[in-house]
Amino acid sequence: MTGLVKRVVALLYPDREWLQWVLDQVEPLWGRPERLLEGVLFASTDYYREIAPVLYRGFCSFPSLQPAEGLVLWKKTAIALERRSAVRRRVNIDPGYVDGARLVLASTKDHGHRVYLGGSVFAEVTLLFRKGRWCPLDYTYSDFRSGVYDAFLSDVRRDWCRQVKEVRQ
Repeated sequence: MTGLVKRVVALLYPDREWLQWVLDQVEPLWGRPERLLEGVLFASTDYYREIAPVLYRGFCSFPSLQPAEGLVLWKKTAIALERRSAVRRRVNIDPGYVDGARLVLASTKDHGHRVYLGGSVFAEVTLLFRKGRWCPLDYTYSDFRSGVYDAFLSDVRRDWCRQVKEVRQ
């Protein structure tokens, strides 16, 4: 069972129309999202200001378990979608996964705490699940550190636990 994960996508978008655009794009690729968190005001950094002056964070998870080694391909697919979003990027799409112990997100930016996977893609353990709660690490971004996404991530983790149990049976 090791290596089967719940695919999630962390999104930054300027309005509901762009969120819907992303959902419409990912459904044929990864299926209809199983869970959706939307409309969390994102003000943690100015790094994404080129997308829009006001951004919202959202997440979606997908129904089936996937092998974790798909993360590189998921990120490359997300980059292609971002490029299709407009003349200039209108969304940020960071795929990752949840399993029983962690939230991992893919990035194309290298930092000391990220592991190179190949194809210009790095993996970051963004949060750990310990003693019944999501725990940030020293480098975890402030919006993830705040706990505002914890309930959504816990629901996804429960989905993972249930599905792993079903596969084992």
